[in-house]
Amino acid sequence: MALNTSAETPLPVGEVSRLIGGWIDRLGSVWVEGQITQLSRRPGAGVVFLTLRDPSYDISVGVTCFRQVFDAVADVVAEGARVVVLAKPEWYAPRGQLSLRATEIRPVGIGELLARLEQLKRALGAEGLFAADRKWALPFLPHRVGLVCGRASAAERDVLENARRRWPQVRFEVRNVAVQGVHAVTQVVQAVKELDDHPDVDVIIVARGGGSVEDLLPFSDEQLVRAVADCSTPVVSAIGHEPDTPLLDLVADLRASTPTDAAKKVVPDVGEELQRVGMLRDRALRTVRGLLDREERGLAHALARPSMEHPQRMVEQREDEVDALLARGRRVFGHLLDRADSELAHTSARVLSLSPAATMERGYAVLQRADGAVVRSPEEVAAGDGLRARVAEGEFAVRVEE
Repeated sequence: MALNTSAETPLPVGEVSRLIGGWIDRLGSVWVEGQITQLSRRPGAGVVFLTLRDPSYDISVGVTCFRQVFDAVADVVAEGARVVVLAKPEWYAPRGQLSLRATEIRPVGIGELLARLEQLKRALGAEGLFAADRKWALPFLPHRVGLVCGRASAAERDVLENARRRWPQVRFEVRNVAVQGVHAVTQVVQAVKELDDHPDVDVIIVARGGGSVEDLLPFSDEQLVRAVADCSTPVVSAIGHEPDTPLLDLVADLRASTPTDAAKKVVPDVGEELQRVGMLRDRALRTVRGLLDREERGLAHALARPSMEHPQRMVEQREDEVDALLARGRRVFGHLLDRADSELAHTSARVLSLSPAATMERGYAVLQRADGAVVRSPEEVAAGDGLRARVAEGEFAVRVEE
């Protein structure tokens, strides 16, 4: 369709529509899967009109087929059913509308759905979306609980009533959405993202009652699984009953068997917590009392000791010992002084007896030359030398003769 056009030489709308139709007519048939959202079977009409929708991406396309094509599956196909059709694209030029002309319609069976879910489960598991290490722990007491559920549904009632019965002050941020059908995936994904961005929501519960495999298909949709995996807020899956296991259960941070079970796991029971607080308080009181009793007994035992009852007795006992030691020290010191005095007197007497003065007292004299040197040998003097003689009572001069 590469045409040379300009503002001065435009193509008429009919020509453009004709060209688009010619290009689409060259396309071949294709197998398409979707969910029937609208079905029109007018009595006597030879053509059946239906709308085929992709619930994951909120995209629809019109489909037409001859009555005999649809009659082959009319007993098992209705609005909301998933089908696979073999169709060729058609362009309706007068309205500029694209549709599919179906030549065969096949309902998607349960076995085929389960096989596709298992294949999707393995693919997402291989990416690590179900790994335990990427799951968030639930808060003990959430500030606000986000709830995604059907409007006025039993699941909503079960969660709200059981949660408020357990903790009356709990607050909820509720998002009512379609929980089955063609709009379910889009609305649930949008609600989960809104609650994840809410600053006060600490945990999100996605709840729905039981249903058939087809009814629960939106909660195994890849788009929803990836949206929950990207949440920074813990998500609790409470879909269906215990045997139901949509893929949301695997990617959620916690799986609850029922909506009632979700309320019990997300919100603590005020009665149980009060009982636990009471038990802990009693235990703490017993511990403190035991500690006080033990310390009182230890204090009483310490006060009962003689040193505490009569603290001066020790000083009195030590006073006698100090007096005895002081007297003993004085005696010993006196003996030492007496012995030292005796030894000093004896030594003094020896010194005096051995001194030159004592020798001279016995009649000896000391001869000295004029320079004061003591004469010890006759060879040290000559005849006529003048000497000084020192005796006990003084000194006098002498002269050496031959």
